[in-house]
Amino acid sequence: MTQTSLFRSEEMSLVQLYIPAEVAQPCVAELGELGKVQFRDLNPEVNAFQRSFVSEIRRLDEMERQCRFFSTQCEKAEIPVRPLTSAAYASRARSAQEVDDLEEKLREHEARISQMNSSYETLQRRYLQLTELRHVLRETAVFFEQAESRQDTIRPSLDEQNASTPLLEQDVEQANYNELNRLNLGYVTGVIARSRIQTFERVLWRALRGNLYMNTAEIDEPIVDPDSDEVVDKNVFAIFAHGREIINKIKKISDSLGGTLYSVDDAPDARRDALMEVTSRIEDLNNVLSNTSQTRRAELLKIAENLTAWTTVVRKEKAIYHTMNLFNYDVNRKCLIAEGWCPKNDIPIIQHALKTATESSGTNLPSILTELTTKKTPPTYHRTNKFTEGFQNIIDAYGIARYREVNPGLFTIVSFPFLFAVMFGDIGHGLLMLLFAGWMVINEKKLASSKDEIFSMFFGGRYMMLMMSIFSIFTGAVYNDMFSLSLNVFKTGFDWPTDYSSNQTVEGIPNGDVYAFGFDPSWHGAENFLLFSNSYKMKQAIILGVIHMSFAICLQVFNHAYYKKKAFIWLEFLPQILFMECIFGYLIFCIMYKWSVDWWALDDNGQHIHNPPPNLLNMLIYMFLSPGSVNPEDQLYPGQGPLQAVLLLVALVCVPWMWFAKPYYLKKQHSKHQYQTVAEDEHVTYDEEQNGQAGVSGGDEEDEEEEEFDFAEIMIHQTIHTIEFCLNCISNTASYLRLWALSLAHAQLSSVLWDMTLKIWFGFTGPVAVVGLVIGFAMWFTLTIFILLCMEGLSAFLHALRLHWVEFDGKFYYGDGVKFEPFAFAAVLDAKPE
Repeated sequence: MTQTSLFRSEEMSLVQLYIPAEVAQPCVAELGELGKVQFRDLNPEVNAFQRSFVSEIRRLDEMERQCRFFSTQCEKAEIPVRPLTSAAYASRARSAQEVDDLEEKLREHEARISQMNSSYETLQRRYLQLTELRHVLRETAVFFEQAESRQDTIRPSLDEQNASTPLLEQDVEQANYNELNRLNLGYVTGVIARSRIQTFERVLWRALRGNLYMNTAEIDEPIVDPDSDEVVDKNVFAIFAHGREIINKIKKISDSLGGTLYSVDDAPDARRDALMEVTSRIEDLNNVLSNTSQTRRAELLKIAENLTAWTTVVRKEKAIYHTMNLFNYDVNRKCLIAEGWCPKNDIPIIQHALKTATESSGTNLPSILTELTTKKTPPTYHRTNKFTEGFQNIIDAYGIARYREVNPGLFTIVSFPFLFAVMFGDIGHGLLMLLFAGWMVINEKKLASSKDEIFSMFFGGRYMMLMMSIFSIFTGAVYNDMFSLSLNVFKTGFDWPTDYSSNQTVEGIPNGDVYAFGFDPSWHGAENFLLFSNSYKMKQAIILGVIHMSFAICLQVFNHAYYKKKAFIWLEFLPQILFMECIFGYLIFCIMYKWSVDWWALDDNGQHIHNPPPNLLNMLIYMFLSPGSVNPEDQLYPGQGPLQAVLLLVALVCVPWMWFAKPYYLKKQHSKHQYQTVAEDEHVTYDEEQNGQAGVSGGDEEDEEEEEFDFAEIMIHQTIHTIEFCLNCISNTASYLRLWALSLAHAQLSSVLWDMTLKIWFGFTGPVAVVGLVIGFAMWFTLTIFILLCMEGLSAFLHALRLHWVEFDGKFYYGDGVKFEPFAFAAVLDAKPE
């Protein structure tokens, strides 16, 4: 990776390709494997159905459908599809004969699978009918015996209903019920889903006014529905009633609720013979189903061996013809003309790929690549590797960089994990994260094939997580924090009193030494530890924030210089950086100066006394309220008042500087451009009159492309931009206080977790202590992983992301570019099929 590709996007070139029609397909296939060219559509006015290779694409669409059909069948049969192992088989371009052979092979396999599926489904339906009929014959034998013994006392099936009597008391048919029952008793038998049995009973009772006798029994054997391949619980029912119309009505109601009716003979011997015959036919049908299933499985196993390779070939060929539809076809030269963007440094690689494809096809017709000169804006391409890809994706999620704009991804490699670590600083938590990230990095080849979406997100940011963990260990060492406990590695800077306790305030006993690195462990456990750490972390957040934003403002210089707008350095960058540094840069200076002064002194008795330092917040407020004067008690250094007055004056001057200078400059430039254009037009017209020629200046088209200059619109835009910058300097600086707030929350939550799970058991002895420590450690470790690492880590990640998107990128980054999306088989195969 070159330094240029890190700091700015790759330099792009618009190239034109002349590809002979005979070698167009292998050449495009080679470029697809290379993935370096983003082709332009040279036929934007042509309908998608009227392009040159529509028939080939339709043919490949059908082949892709067949592959999806095979994949669905294998998945349904729980047959694993063999992954692609031969890269050479899938990488080279297919000849026309190979594609024809593959098409024929897919058609034959589909015909056989479809025929076996149809036969199997027919056999399954027949098996379902016979199985249900067997249960009907078994259960109705009991029903008929019960019905014969109770013919004279037929009652409605829903005994729990109070209104069980016929609805029409004067019904003549009901009056002669017993007589008709003996003379004309009919029945209906069948099977219905168990979930609908209650509805079935209620509808029958209401429709027939209770004139029926119904009995049901559950089928304990699982019934598989051939349409959905799902197991459905069903019941056998037998309904006895009188009258042909009532029987027909029962049949219609059963059909409407999805029931299946089966005719059963009322003679016991006939039912017994039918049951024996059905059982025999079921056994024969079982054998046929088993043979059909084995034959279909063998066919699918054969397909599963090559399905991935077939799908890869078909999708690649389809992508090739889709790409070729973007080209122009020169009938006279019998060649395809293509245009596309590619990285300038990769042109030799592209030429070599075209030469290789031409030679492998056995033809002497070369493909010609020429570089075009254009004023079109190229797409943006940042060359990344597996380490920098995650950081670049963070920036691309905010916005694609303008072509050749300063790339924030380079600085994000360091700033993002560092700002995360400021909020997440803990040696122990950083070590746990380091172990997880290191495991993913070491096993990245094995884990790269994982299809889990959530794990893929973690895996894609494994190097980012590795950097975040390393920085977290460093900031944890600065905070002297390891699972909320301190490490006493170096000599402390305080003399501990003999009666020192964990809740004692540590003050007034410095021994003159300074702890070598990080927080002095004497602060941990002291009553004023939060007061000290809050002050330090708050000031640290302000310092880091102002430095981060100042660096972002300075990056404007590189953009202005590259886009040849050097005047904007004086009109935009300089007032912005002066405004920022005169107020907040000065605040950083005061913080650093205050830290550098020893506020301890010796009194007349040789005792250490602490002189309270001035309050910086009050100092900054009174810098605006009373410029030029400082309260002697709040004075930080000599000459502070006049210096603050000068800085405040410079900051005030910068506001109209930002507001009016740039619009005025643009107006002058526009006026100058108009004058030059008119002069050139008059000169061209005079030359044409002298030469007797009439025409229009060739620059008219370029003038039409230029945006109309509107000074009022520019002035409004600059006003908004100036107000926004001045207010953002305050709000964005305050926004960096999240570094302090989340660091405090993380440390306190870690401390509470330690005290509530493990520390409480240290006062016990014996078996209770052992059991308590085991349970406490399990709770502590589990909560540490899920709360402090996962939840707190995600929170710190999102806050660091916001600081980069809003506070950092917002100062210099346009982010309105177009991403470079080359034609690449890797992207085609990774995309989900439609």
